[in-house]
Amino acid sequence: MANSSGSSRLMRLFRHRWLDEDDSRKAVPPELVERLMRRVAASENRHSGEIRICVEASLPTSYIWRQSTPRERAVTMFGKLRIWDTEHNNGVLIYLLLAEHAIEIVADRGLNARVSASEWAALVQRMGGAFREGRFEDGLTQALEEVSALLVQHFPLAAGEVNPNELPDQPVLG
Repeated sequence: MANSSGSSRLMRLFRHRWLDEDDSRKAVPPELVERLMRRVAASENRHSGEIRICVEASLPTSYIWRQSTPRERAVTMFGKLRIWDTEHNNGVLIYLLLAEHAIEIVADRGLNARVSASEWAALVQRMGGAFREGRFEDGLTQALEEVSALLVQHFPLAAGEVNPNELPDQPVLG
């Protein structure tokens, strides 16, 4: 049994070392980064939330040796990108891990208190099909639209109100 576990850990390590930042840039080329950045900015003109997109090719080796999950990495990136540090505690991270075809949505407590776990799971499930088929723009755009709809529903801007841009709109590639 231990050998099987060690073997699967080595296979996972190999899969993650096979992919690098170049793979992230292939999945999300500069023109797509620009389109996503404009879509995030447009979304944030409709609500008081902040949205970040992060696409990583692979996990750091330390995560693999600890047998960490993509969710643990997404939560770490949520903190590193300071998404928790918004005025209304309604920041959201849309995280994609290419090596494992994993999608994670991490929402700050302000929004998470208003959206059920089953709603988040259904959103991730809908995004998964596009990602598995390599349609990264479709999947990220869909995720952005659905997260935006939740933020508009729960944190709409009043007429004439402006959402100060608290976080960069540009996707993070790693």
